[in-house]
Amino acid sequence: MKVLFCHPSGLMYTEIFLRLEPLGVELCAEAARSAGHQVRVLDLQAASQDDYRRAIDTWRPDAVGFGLNYLANIPEVIDLARETRRRLPNVLFFVGGHSASFTASEILEHAGDAIDCVVRGEGEEITPRLLDAAAHDRSALHTLPGVVTAAGEGPPPEQVRDLNRLMPARDLLPRRRKYFIGVLDPAASIEMTRGCPWDCSFCSAWTFYGRSYRRLDPVRIADEMARIQEPGVFIVDDVAFIQAEHGFAIGRELERRRIRKRYYLETRGDVLLRNKDVFRYWRRLGLDYMFIGVEAVDQEALELHRKRVNLSTNFEALDFARSLGMMVAINIIADPDWDADRFRAIREWALSVPEIVNISVNTPYPGTETFLEQGRNLATRDYRLFDIQHAVLPTRLPLDKFYEELVHTQRVMNTKHLGLAALKDTAVLAAKLVARGQTNFVRMLWKWNSVFNPERQLADHRRPVRYRMRLPDTTLQPKDLYVLKPPPRRAGAAVDAAP
Repeated sequence: MKVLFCHPSGLMYTEIFLRLEPLGVELCAEAARSAGHQVRVLDLQAASQDDYRRAIDTWRPDAVGFGLNYLANIPEVIDLARETRRRLPNVLFFVGGHSASFTASEILEHAGDAIDCVVRGEGEEITPRLLDAAAHDRSALHTLPGVVTAAGEGPPPEQVRDLNRLMPARDLLPRRRKYFIGVLDPAASIEMTRGCPWDCSFCSAWTFYGRSYRRLDPVRIADEMARIQEPGVFIVDDVAFIQAEHGFAIGRELERRRIRKRYYLETRGDVLLRNKDVFRYWRRLGLDYMFIGVEAVDQEALELHRKRVNLSTNFEALDFARSLGMMVAINIIADPDWDADRFRAIREWALSVPEIVNISVNTPYPGTETFLEQGRNLATRDYRLFDIQHAVLPTRLPLDKFYEELVHTQRVMNTKHLGLAALKDTAVLAAKLVARGQTNFVRMLWKWNSVFNPERQLADHRRPVRYRMRLPDTTLQPKDLYVLKPPPRRAGAAVDAAP
């Protein structure tokens, strides 16, 4: 079977800060290829919808699979499914991914007969089974684990049994030099662990993975790292180095093979403090950039987000990260209830610390407890606005004033690190990137004002809405949100204890 795997277009923040390779799509593509199918990969973050149409018309695949990790891409994928169905009436069109797993039935309802099925949960093992089943009897697809069709839903999704078996099909992805994160240009992505044992109320990683935490074998990770051509590598783990011995084992294997890269990872403040030695070690290996999920600068907000960490721990973690001499970025979640004074206080705090401070808007996503609690209060049900850059809940300030304050705060933070004054510090690096033909980072420096502006965000709210998000089922409990079944927890285990 000829199968085209696709990733949708980039979101608003990917126009500036990063563009990451579609690792999940690449893994499913490799699974299908290993099962004997002819496979191609197309990423609309780096290509266009016209490129997609040409692939459909010229290659004429038997099946098209879209990875739907981001809620804001749902309308685009539904529209492309409808167009694909017109061009290829007999094509098998399926979607999967993080956001699709929490919105499967409403995607099918919006799409009509344009989408054959939605795959919930992890896709590497079920994708070949789905393709084989479709070749024999499409009417029975809903009997497969995790597969949802208009006819019904099969058994619960199954966890991938062996994360070490497959490597992503990076060779099938064209335009690899388009992928970057900050000054790591170009950059590949790699997975070392999967899942998260914490249960932050605003996050759906733990509900997707059933609050599980699994590690890939250090030798397998080093094998993959050796194949990566890019000098920069983004470690995609939700929380890096929860278990220090795993981080050390990976590092020793990389050292043994003399693999040298520049790394960017994300972690928590309490994990950083608990495992200082492994982060020191990775600093020597090439860890240059670290993102710490701080989320708030007051204890009340931390408790609201159920971060299970106190403010002093986060500030201590920032002090330690500074001592390592690397670039540190943090995120603050802006609540729609903020007024002008609150935005001003955040600006003043952000200017008082050396870290890169990013600000995102509190957004209740399906699959989160926040969505269960606040989803009935949504000010909009337009999927496209659920990108952490738009306010989807009622704001205390008039919406235009909220965006003015938000963008002003973002601009202050951006100017601190990427303005003309700061550009002097990065001029040499920028020149080296341009000399190598890498312009992603340099373009980012000049595009900011055209991407982040209040008028654009307000205009987004005025667009016609063809597909409206379904409101949350008020009878659901947090335990009903899980996509993958949670593993048995050890008696007396701490909330943040990884398996």
